[in-house]
Amino acid sequence: MDRGHQTWANSERFVPRRFVRPFVRFSEIEASSGIVLLVAAVTAVVLANSDLSETYFQVLDTQFLIEFGPFHLDESLQHLINDGLMVIFFFVVGLEIKRELVLGDLRDPKAAALPVMAALGGMIFPAAIYIAFNSGAGGEAIRGWGIPMATDIAFAVGVLALLGTKIPSGAKLFLLALAIADDLGAIAVIAVFYTEDLDAGYLAMAVGGLVVAALARRSGVRALKFYIPLGFVIWFFTLESGVHATLAGVALGFLTPAKPMYDATEFDRRARVILDEYPDEPDNPRAREHADYEALLLSEIATEAVSPLSRIEDRLQSWSSFLVVPLFALANAGVDFRGSDIGEALTSSVAVGVALGLVIGKLVGISLFTLVAVRFGMGRLPAGVGWAHVIGLALVAGIGFTVSLFVAGLAFNDAQTIDLAKVGIFVGSLVAGALGAVVLFRTKPLVSP
Repeated sequence: MDRGHQTWANSERFVPRRFVRPFVRFSEIEASSGIVLLVAAVTAVVLANSDLSETYFQVLDTQFLIEFGPFHLDESLQHLINDGLMVIFFFVVGLEIKRELVLGDLRDPKAAALPVMAALGGMIFPAAIYIAFNSGAGGEAIRGWGIPMATDIAFAVGVLALLGTKIPSGAKLFLLALAIADDLGAIAVIAVFYTEDLDAGYLAMAVGGLVVAALARRSGVRALKFYIPLGFVIWFFTLESGVHATLAGVALGFLTPAKPMYDATEFDRRARVILDEYPDEPDNPRAREHADYEALLLSEIATEAVSPLSRIEDRLQSWSSFLVVPLFALANAGVDFRGSDIGEALTSSVAVGVALGLVIGKLVGISLFTLVAVRFGMGRLPAGVGWAHVIGLALVAGIGFTVSLFVAGLAFNDAQTIDLAKVGIFVGSLVAGALGAVVLFRTKPLVSP
């Protein structure tokens, strides 16, 4: 094989490893975590409606006092999960968004236009439908317009995974890109519209912490021992500022470097120098000691040949998907239906607005904005994907759940209104997921000419 052909072959192997495989692994983890998330949600509902209901809610209301130097926290278990553990989830979301902006489909404006337009329609129409049902409701009901705007990636990808090869790969990538753009929009909504009692002093200190992190990154500081304590400080200042603390995780995700210290050429050069020095004398104790040193050095270089973004995402993604999000569902999905009028709950303006926003709003918004983007030449549908697929994907994107529950907790202070929103989230997500699965199952992939 000539040198040119060998280089081409290596690059062909490099491209799937560098770009496609992380995306595939991400989708596989999200699909699997959807099962755990569903189990956690069902468990929460069962506990809330069983003889253990009182214990369940008492545990969530348990207060924890945490003091560490000048830092003082007095929060319930539920708030520690929502304001603390969920920072990990939003940090991973920030990493995913940055990966897509730097390395994935969203890095190319033309390629990004289609899923971004679809996500925009999938946020505008659900919010508009909710407002239409609650504009005259009075009280704080109108604040829930952000609830049906969200898409739960884990559940949505899980539905596609159940359909297997019935779904073209292009459709899966389109939904993932759409959901990630949707996450970016949800983050913006939380930051702008669900921030109250802003404390400028703490906010300035949080921004100062982010500036320190950015300067340290530019200066070449790469040790996690520096960034983890700094991240905790930024989180605390953000929490005290009135801006939701999870946004600190998103900001730190955006600041994480997406490029490795050593590119492929430099890694190859350094690795070969080390391997050339590697001793081949297994019975010589001094040679074995030298071999250990060279192996450790090679390990350090190999680590720095992977970007911090990829390394951290690889370590945290499973923790976020299989622990943090299920714990959040366990702490927030519990609704006590005993003694309540189910019919009244299902027909309340809050529940109806959320449910129709997730089902009709996502369907119309995503389909219409995708059509407009294609007709005006802003993008084209992926190979093998037809308009029936778009309709099915738009329905599946109506599975809100995790982020919808999160926004519901921010939008409302009244527990009864939160429960009504949860009813709408459950019903809307279930209907949207079921209808989307049926449409996609009955749709055949297009045959490329």
